[in-house]
Amino acid sequence: MDTQITDELRATHAGRVAEEILRKCVHCGFCTATCPTYQLLGDELDGPRGRIYLIKQVLEGKPVTEKTRLHLDRCLTCRSCETTCPSGVKYSHLLDVGRAVVEQKLPRRLGDLLTRTLLKTVLPNPALFAPAVKLGRAMKPLLPSVLADKLPPVPSAAKPWPEKRGHARRMLALAGCVQPALAPNINAATARVLDKLGIALFEEGRAGCCGAVRFHLNDQAAGKADMRRNIDAWWPHVEAGVDAIVVTASGCGVQVRDYGHLLADDPAYAAKAVRISELCRDPADILAAEKVALLALLESHAAQRGKLAFHSPCTLQHGLKIRGVIEEFLQAAGYRLTPVADGHLCCGSAGTYAVLQPELAVRLRDNKLAALNAGGPEQVATANIGCLTHLQAGSALPVRHWIELIDEVLA
Repeated sequence: MDTQITDELRATHAGRVAEEILRKCVHCGFCTATCPTYQLLGDELDGPRGRIYLIKQVLEGKPVTEKTRLHLDRCLTCRSCETTCPSGVKYSHLLDVGRAVVEQKLPRRLGDLLTRTLLKTVLPNPALFAPAVKLGRAMKPLLPSVLADKLPPVPSAAKPWPEKRGHARRMLALAGCVQPALAPNINAATARVLDKLGIALFEEGRAGCCGAVRFHLNDQAAGKADMRRNIDAWWPHVEAGVDAIVVTASGCGVQVRDYGHLLADDPAYAAKAVRISELCRDPADILAAEKVALLALLESHAAQRGKLAFHSPCTLQHGLKIRGVIEEFLQAAGYRLTPVADGHLCCGSAGTYAVLQPELAVRLRDNKLAALNAGGPEQVATANIGCLTHLQAGSALPVRHWIELIDEVLA
């Protein structure tokens, strides 16, 4: 794609990245076939190719309008288009640049600004989010449905982490910001599974939100500050030889895996960010490396455990490129996996998307639940806290993180 980015932008790292991405796009349109919003709305500007044209115009200095922002805001950043693209266009990285320029040139209206400010203040801060969840549950009948639907049932108390056993292999776990309040058992279940494989898992209390919440709400400076804080918190453990940084929410995993790219122009953090990205692992990555030992454990607990639908989050299959790994372990654990049509399409959660774009998010969720329920499962498993809470809000079936199911089998 021929492009004439402004000289001001070309002088920046972000501008050079955007120009390189734009030049890879060949207008083929394969991306539209797998774009969830294009499938719903049928508008070229609500598909990746159309949004790329809009971003190109913005970067070339053309006027920025509310219509431009509307189509960019409607993007889920699910990365399905990146999986489909034959030219390797890093659309999500281009979108980050385009959204930042739009945000700079076109101030948001007051109501939208206040909503986003509230989200980026409360969600990344567990000290604010946990009490807000408790208050929200108490006042749920009075809340607007867009907020009430995001409140999952009160979780059962987290089972204890395994006792310290002096394992030679040690791994860090990201506690995250919303997961401890919404599903506190996920990291503990991961620790118990890894303990059985001779791996000690621990959290670093000084780390916090992965940076995705504020970064994708277009406060990119604050999002990068969250990333730097995590790097500073984790770095002593990296220097001490920690084997991996385990991120149990695939959405957060994609963000941490991107630290090297997002901080590439920061001389103080660039090299460290690359190392953190290299160490970032989803639990599926860790268990795949321990496949022989894990399958032996699962076989020793063999039993028929009923029908299960697995929802593969976009961040897992399109962001982390993990496909088929979790399904194999769930089948080995005794679950009968039911088919899920259009498994590549987003469920509509997408971080704060379900709050900011509720109509589209509910339509996508309803489509996804219809596909998940078609095979008659008894429960649903997924790999991301956002997807879990979003699906659970519309589902009569329990929705669980897959690692909790593996933990229960091994228990």
